[in-house]
Amino acid sequence: MLEYLPKEVREGLDAARKKDLKKKNRLRIRFNEEVFPILDFWDGGFALDAERAPHLRGLVDLYDGSRHLYQCLIIASEEDNGQMKYEFKWRAEAHDKAPLDFAREENAPVALIEEQIQTS
Repeated sequence: MLEYLPKEVREGLDAARKKDLKKKNRLRIRFNEEVFPILDFWDGGFALDAERAPHLRGLVDLYDGSRHLYQCLIIASEEDNGQMKYEFKWRAEAHDKAPLDFAREENAPVALIEEQIQTS
C-alpha cells in the first residue's frame, strides 16, 4: 500500500518509524570507538540503521544503556527496508567480575577469624 504514496511521504514515514525505534530501544553496540543504536534485536542477531551503520564484521560489545550485556562476533547479513541486519557467529555474556576456578559452597564463610593467643 505504501508504494501508492508519493516518494516524500514514504521517506517521511520511514524517518518517523526509525526515530520511534531509536527512542524505544536502549540497546546499543560498540565497534571500535563508535556506538550504534540497535533498531531491532532477536535471538540470532540485530538490525541497525542502514544509512548510519557500515557493513560491520568482527568483535562488538552489546550494551543495554550503560550495562554491558554481551561480547559478540558478528557478520553483516542483508539490507532490508532501510535496516542492515547482522547475525551472531558467537555471543558470550559479559561479567562484571572474573569467573571462579573452583566451586563455592553455599554455606561457606565469607572470612575466617583466627583465634589470637595472648602471651605474657
